[in-house]
Amino acid sequence: RAPLLLSRCLLKMVKGNIIVPEDILSFCCNGLQGSTSPPRAREPEEREEAPGAMASPAPARNPTEVQMSQLVLPCHTNHRGELSTGQLLKWIDTAACLSAERHAGCPCVTASMDDIYFEHTISVGQVVNIKAKVNRAFNSSMEVGIQVSYEDLCSGKHCSICKAYATFVAQGPLGSKVRLKPLTPQTEEEKIEYSIAAERRRMRLVHKDTLKDLLIRSPQETELETRDGSGAVPAERTRVESVELVLPPHANHQGNTFGGQIMAWMENVATIAASRLCHAHPTLRAIEMFHFRGPSQVGDRLVLKAIVNNAFKNRWVGVPRVPSPPAPPPSAPSSLPSGSMEVGVCAEAYGQEMSVSCRHINSAFMTFVVLDQEGHPRTLPMVAPEPGDGERRYREASARKKIRLDRKYVVSCKQTEVPLSVPWDQSNKVYLSYNNVSALKMLVAKANWVLAREKEKVRMYTLEEDKFLSFRIEMSVCIPASRAFSLLSNLRRRHEWDSHYVSAELVQKVDDDDMIYHVVSQKLRNENKAQDFVILASRRKPCSKGDPYVVAFRSVTLPTHPARAEFTRGETLCSGFCIWPESEEMSKVAYYNQAMPGYLNYVTTNVAGLSSDICSTFEACEKFLLKNKEDLISRLQDF
Repeated sequence: RAPLLLSRCLLKMVKGNIIVPEDILSFCCNGLQGSTSPPRAREPEEREEAPGAMASPAPARNPTEVQMSQLVLPCHTNHRGELSTGQLLKWIDTAACLSAERHAGCPCVTASMDDIYFEHTISVGQVVNIKAKVNRAFNSSMEVGIQVSYEDLCSGKHCSICKAYATFVAQGPLGSKVRLKPLTPQTEEEKIEYSIAAERRRMRLVHKDTLKDLLIRSPQETELETRDGSGAVPAERTRVESVELVLPPHANHQGNTFGGQIMAWMENVATIAASRLCHAHPTLRAIEMFHFRGPSQVGDRLVLKAIVNNAFKNRWVGVPRVPSPPAPPPSAPSSLPSGSMEVGVCAEAYGQEMSVSCRHINSAFMTFVVLDQEGHPRTLPMVAPEPGDGERRYREASARKKIRLDRKYVVSCKQTEVPLSVPWDQSNKVYLSYNNVSALKMLVAKANWVLAREKEKVRMYTLEEDKFLSFRIEMSVCIPASRAFSLLSNLRRRHEWDSHYVSAELVQKVDDDDMIYHVVSQKLRNENKAQDFVILASRRKPCSKGDPYVVAFRSVTLPTHPARAEFTRGETLCSGFCIWPESEEMSKVAYYNQAMPGYLNYVTTNVAGLSSDICSTFEACEKFLLKNKEDLISRLQDF
């Protein structure tokens, strides 16, 4: 009867407008729930448990991860009710910056952004979900990975919009650089991103040189289709210039303009330039990799200039040497279809008076399309470039499209979607080298390796995936890691320890880190011809402490070395060595290989214990390393 009496007493007090003390009210409520103990004061260090809290601990979460969800309102959209790409770029930059600052513990500024391909548009009423986290920290810069998707609240549908990588720099007092603490990846996905971040950084550093090299090697008499002027739009008609005043809402707490805000302003003038060419409302499909050259502050005037550099017709300008994947269905047009145009846009800053020259803040190149009612790209007018700089920009736009295609189909796609023997070309050498090394690093970072057999010091592991059986074989060797790296990266000496190799001829020295070899191996069982391979060997020294030395191999094709009748042309998709220093004189040497169908029977025979060829070959490798570790010539010789 106690709960009943308590409830009656409480009801009378409420009807009589009597204020009920909180402790009495709490005691009454606890009593009504069956508790007879009086209220207890909470200890200072005791935390109140949230209602409905689960007893089991939540899964560990990356401390740098930031999640942002934004409902798309009419004020965020264009005339079609679709989210403005400029607004999306602001949200992306904000989420990425917050993630970077979580790791750095101090203000950060945007240094660069890699290529972004927008796969879908987002409509008003839908939700944009952004997840950003730091992939790797270097000295004072860090790479942040960003994933963007949209959610339809009515249907529950989720769809990917884009994936981006941004580089941020930590800033101390007065703009000084801050040395960042290292980041320790935990999950398999984080380990893969951490490992490949070093390769992406390497690719960014040579991006400008790649474009210069392609333009030098391209014919100077590149055709300008529009010289006759028939039906062409003069590029000058698309020129746009606009000015923006940087106000406090546009900047961070240090007064530096948000990178996302600058990108949004640039997207705005680029869209106007594109509209002047096609007299329609264009859709932004891709943004070229770009770098911020310097900061701008509150009070600056930003001058934004844009012009259409080139319009691409129903053909590939500068035909890509890398085969494109199968075309998507009509309902999902590709990110870089024919009928696209490149718009160049730059941002410059000046103070109240233009007594001095403007400061160059950023330049970017954006690819637009015009979609019909069915979502297919329309044919665009041709562009007549201005003499001099206009013709230079016209040719550079063709070169950049070639590079974008290489990056999209060699770097961005999954390893299984890349053709086995990718045609080698000077213009795509950076991306093939990246793909070669990153594929091996992804294989190394996999978590489900299983110990298959062990023979003395040699351990053999296998990894079974949907389409591949991979194996890893490793041992510890008494040799400095740098010495093992130098010896194992020289394929011309591999026949000294690997009986399967007959010869390896150096065909082309691409640079200090990449070589192409023509390799001849022994005859396979049930084959009356020897196998030959054209192999790209890419090697990398450690980027930071804890990283391995890497030697990666994959097949490429060369016009100078076609398949010949006396050989069976073989291919390797992903293989190579990783060498970890265990001490100054000890190293762990591991060899990885994704077994191709022609090689599968040999691998499974060894895994099952019916043969010891692989283990015996690796033991011979150890003897080779020990025999040559003091050889002065091989110590100084890289390849």
